[in-house]
Amino acid sequence: MRFIPLIVARPEVQMAIDEAIMRARIEEKVEDTVRLYVFKPSSITIGRFQSIEHDVNLEECRKLNIPVVRRITGGGSVFHDHYGEITYSVIIGEDFHESLKNIEKSYRFLAAPLVKALNEAGIKGGFAGLNDIVANGKKISGSAQTRRKGVILQHGTFMYATRLEVLASVLKVSRKKLQDKGVSSIWERVTTLEREGIELSRDEVYELLKRKFFEKFPLKEGKLTDYELELAEKLIEERYGNEKWNFQK
Repeated sequence: MRFIPLIVARPEVQMAIDEAIMRARIEEKVEDTVRLYVFKPSSITIGRFQSIEHDVNLEECRKLNIPVVRRITGGGSVFHDHYGEITYSVIIGEDFHESLKNIEKSYRFLAAPLVKALNEAGIKGGFAGLNDIVANGKKISGSAQTRRKGVILQHGTFMYATRLEVLASVLKVSRKKLQDKGVSSIWERVTTLEREGIELSRDEVYELLKRKFFEKFPLKEGKLTDYELELAEKLIEERYGNEKWNFQK
C-alpha cells in the first residue's frame, strides 16, 4: 500500500485528488492508498446529495472567505478548519479485508487508526453510530464513503483544534438533528483534542495519525503519479471547481 505525505491545498484540489486516486485504483494503475491532508483556506465540503442552501450559511461563508465544495461521498456538511483539522482518506479494494464487505464494519476498520491516535493522546476514543468517532462522548471525527467497481473511497476528519465557534456559524444544524442526538446545541455534540485538554501542533497530530495508519496497514511512502495529477486537474475543471457541480439542486 502507498502513503501520500501531507498535502495542503484548496478544497477543489483535495476532492479532485481523492477521486483521481480512486479512478486510478479502479483501473489498477495504482495500489491501495492512504493519505493525510489539510484544507487551505478553511473550507466546507458537503455530501453528494445535500442542498448547500439548506445546510450551509452561505452569507457567513462569504464574509469569512470559506469556499464550499461538493464531495462524491455521502454524509453531511463538514467544516475543515485550516488551523485545527486534518483529513484522512483511504482508497482501497473491497477484497483487502473481510470487514470491508459490510458498510458499518468497513467504516470502523478504515477509521480505526483515528481511535488509536485518540487513545495514545490520552483520550477515551470510540465509535458511535455508523460513521462517527467520539472523544469522551462527543463527536471529534466523522467519515463519509463511496464505492465503485469494488473500490472504496473513505475520507473523514480529525479535529484537534477546530474553531467550533466558526463551525457553528457556517453550518446550519437543525434542531431536530440535535434532538435526535440527545443534545440542545452543537457545543454539547462536538469536541476537539484542545477542548479535551490535549494541545498538540499540526505536525504532532500528523505524525501521530501517520504512525497509527502505518501500524494498521502495510504502507510505504510514495507520491501521486502523473496520471493522477492530470486526472485531478481535469476533475477540478469539470467538477470540483465548477459551480454547476457544487451548487446543483
